[in-house]
Parts: sequence; structure tokens; C-alpha cells
Amino acid sequence: MLQKFSIYIVIGIMMLVTSNCAQITKQKHFVTPPLEAKSRVNFYSRSKPYGEFSNFANFPISIEGKIWPTSEHYYQAKKFLDSETEEKVRLTLPPEDAARLGRTLECRKDWNYVKIGYMWIALKAKYTQHSRLKKLLLSTNIQTIHEHTKNDAFWGDGGNDKGKNVLGRMLMKLRDYIKKDNGKHPETYVWN
Repeated sequence: MLQKFSIYIVIGIMMLVTSNCAQITKQKHFVTPPLEAKSRVNFYSRSKPYGEFSNFANFPISIEGKIWPTSEHYYQAKKFLDSETEEKVRLTLPPEDAARLGRTLECRKDWNYVKIGYMWIALKAKYTQHSRLKKLLLSTNIQTIHEHTKNDAFWGDGGNDKGKNVLGRMLMKLRDYIKKDNGKHPETYVWN
């Protein structure tokens, strides 16, 4: 009886070791970037590699019971406290026009204090509601992510790495959260 029990323990240990080896091999093959890969990911234009990371990329998101054509629509609309202007921005196409509208109208007085929070909400929705984007974000592994543009030194890197790159930093933080729970509990993801 003891001998039979010992065999089952040995078989169980072998299965566990084999399973772990398969997972480790799979991780190394699919997660670790090749040695020749860059240590950073640059994005900006929707038509270039990683263009899906742009807030102008056409990935609708559902927030507050509404469908927003892009994360840029949501972000720009939140500049306004009145629902009529918010709705006007939400329905404006393409996203470049929604951004232009959001930049030309007078926005709420506390915008500089709340804008990062609204961007965080939009990004969580975008990357947890679209599995393709989640996979793309996770494929960056440990690479740094930069919104690489001279047009923006706050959300982007200023084109010379002297900008704050807040959008890139938010994507890296979101990637870390998604790695932990596969995007199942975005309500627990906090930006600070």
C-alpha cells in the first residue's frame, strides 16, 4: 500500500515539474522579446507600428452606459460639465475633430486636476474591453513605452525624451496590472 502511494506521489511530482517546465518554456518563447528587439516601444501615428496605442485609434469603449468611438472622445468630452457639450464631443467624428472641438471650447476649471483620472478611466476601458489590445500591450513585456512626438511634452515625450510621457507611463502601469490578473478586475487598478 505504501509503495503504491509513493508511486502516485512520484507521478504527481513529475507531472507538476513537467507542467511548470512547459509554462516556463512557453513564457520564454512568447513573452521575452528577442535579443535584437529594442528596449523601448515608440508610438504616435495610427498607421505605424503600435499605432493602436494612440487615443485616436478606432477602438470604441463603453463607459458610463455610453459607447465612445475612441478613448480620445471620452477624454475630450470630460473637459465639460454640461451634458450637451459632452454629448456633442462624443458624437463628433473623426477623433481629430473631437479633439479639436475639445481644445477650442472653454473647459471646466478643475481640468488640470482631474484630467489624468479621466485618461486612466479611458485606458482601463480600452485595454480590458479589447483582447487584441490587451495582448499587444502585454507583448511589450518590460519595454518602456513612449508616445513619441514633438507635439506633446506632457502626454508624450516631446520627441526628444525630455517630455513627461505620462501616456506611456500610464500604459506601462496598466500593463503591470493586467499581467497580475489578466484584466479581470480593472476597478481595482489605481493610478498614483
